[in-house]
Amino acid sequence: MMQSSSTIQIQIEAYGAVEKLLPSNLMIQTTIHTDIGTALTQLTALYPEAKTLTKRCASAIGEDIVPRHTPIQQAMTLVLLSPVAGG
Repeated sequence: MMQSSSTIQIQIEAYGAVEKLLPSNLMIQTTIHTDIGTALTQLTALYPEAKTLTKRCASAIGEDIVPRHTPIQQAMTLVLLSPVAGG
């Protein structure tokens, strides 16, 4: 997939319940400086069955949990972590 200078690719890695609703090796393309929340809205437009669970997921870049208003500056891997219950 070719990228222009104003678009970037985001690889999505999903874990937990949401993993069952999204394909493995998932990539989406978005504009640079989009925030994570907007990218996730784009993702759920492509996979509406994952919308409810995606809203409840934590987002992480590397080892760090990040808020959804975090701007995306470069191509990256965004990790979606489903909430877990139990102890």
